[in-house]
Amino acid sequence: MNSLDKQYTDLLQDILDNRVTKQDRTGTGTLSLFGKQIRHKMSEGFPLITSKKMYFKGIVTELLWFLRGDTNIKFLVDNNCHIWDGDAYKRFTYYTDEETTMERFVELIKTDDEFAKKWGELGPIYGAQWRAWGGYDKIPSGYNHGSVTHFKEVPKLDQIASLISDLKTNPDSRRLMVTAWNPAELDQMTLPPCHYGFQVYTRELSIEERLDLASKTYKNLFEPTDFFEVTHKEINELYPVPSRAISLMYNARSQDVPLGTPFNISSYALLLEIIGKMVNMVPDELIANMGDCHIYLNQIDGIKEQLTREPYPLATLKHLKTDDFYKSLSEDLSLLTHLDSTDFIIENYQSHPAIKMPLSN
Repeated sequence: MNSLDKQYTDLLQDILDNRVTKQDRTGTGTLSLFGKQIRHKMSEGFPLITSKKMYFKGIVTELLWFLRGDTNIKFLVDNNCHIWDGDAYKRFTYYTDEETTMERFVELIKTDDEFAKKWGELGPIYGAQWRAWGGYDKIPSGYNHGSVTHFKEVPKLDQIASLISDLKTNPDSRRLMVTAWNPAELDQMTLPPCHYGFQVYTRELSIEERLDLASKTYKNLFEPTDFFEVTHKEINELYPVPSRAISLMYNARSQDVPLGTPFNISSYALLLEIIGKMVNMVPDELIANMGDCHIYLNQIDGIKEQLTREPYPLATLKHLKTDDFYKSLSEDLSLLTHLDSTDFIIENYQSHPAIKMPLSN
């Protein structure tokens, strides 16, 4: 069994065996434990669990939605990702007396731009906090005889841009963090962040690690044993491979373990991969720190089925965009609009069939 699936199924079993029963805001009820962690070495494969089939395109689509700073489900719906539909629909039904089904609501989001603009908006959730903490400032962008004619909006604080800049200039910093938990704006969000922040950490690769990487990147050029003593400078000159590794740890206050946790793990792994490409570092370790880990009472049968399954080896991730693209992206985040789900390929993914379990909103 691969280590990721084992850690994940062990967590599910731990909740079933040692839980407390709690009520929750959805009225469904949960089995809950507090304070759990999953660690994954990215060298062991891309962390997409295999004990049930995962919708990788949806994972990519949501992450790109966050990174673009978008907070309207229109982008998600247009890309057949429906994980936020229920939250937007709940807001719609709360503020209107219209008797509209979820299916009709989603169709209107897709086809009616004015409706989508008003009712697809979720407030200042993840994307807003990642890319425009504190909102936007208006700055002059056009003049006529000294008078301002046009203004443009710029983020007060783009946390992703700051993170990339800091990784390039001060990779050993202990302040390489992004947070989505903005107490002043929680009441404006349709749903406060479940995974509320992440931190990255980098380290220098050893000579042995870089030689191993070079042997994989420059196939048949040499064997690491051909070099008795070699320096980092010589590796840079002969085989310019990354000199640092990068890890990511995300923190979550609340985890729907059957549905949310596998999705979040893969999403942050993809984020780690993208950031690593942007700053020319090798993805190293992914760590999930989780607070309230719960299984909803209406998910138990599905979990019991999942626990009977023997997992497969992990898949691998292939980037279709070039290294030059990622270098340009690190200098201009507006190029994120040139990334979509087709730019990431999961290779050799074997899994058991999907398990349908309810999502409680």
